[in-house]
Amino acid sequence: MASPVVVVAAAIVVAGRLLVVSKKAAPDVFYLPGGKPEAGENAEQTLVRELGEELGVMPAGLRLLGQVEEVAAIEKVPMRMTVFTAEIGQDPRPAAELAALGWTNGTDRYAPLLAPAVSGQVIPLLRSMGRLPE
Repeated sequence: MASPVVVVAAAIVVAGRLLVVSKKAAPDVFYLPGGKPEAGENAEQTLVRELGEELGVMPAGLRLLGQVEEVAAIEKVPMRMTVFTAEIGQDPRPAAELAALGWTNGTDRYAPLLAPAVSGQVIPLLRSMGRLPE
């Protein structure tokens, strides 16, 4: 079996809503911001670089939320995603390969568009911690 794609992502929650993004290549699928590590990067370095490139923000207060194993929504291959909670002090703006961003509570208009790893694992984890409304 092929090794899973390794991804690092940020769960950024502001006022009871989770930041989600979509790519130009698949504008109808929303997932967490982040990406694949480059050679020599640790998970935190990857997240700082990716959030800067994709959203023009600098994450702070990174805390490990957990590891999620799922089939990647766009590539349809096994994925291992390390998820950190993070705070941001700037307004995110989609750049690079991103098409759009949104804020979801997991039950709004974004719910049917969320990648399985987000809807099935990340949102329930955040709810169990009291970070998102039930």
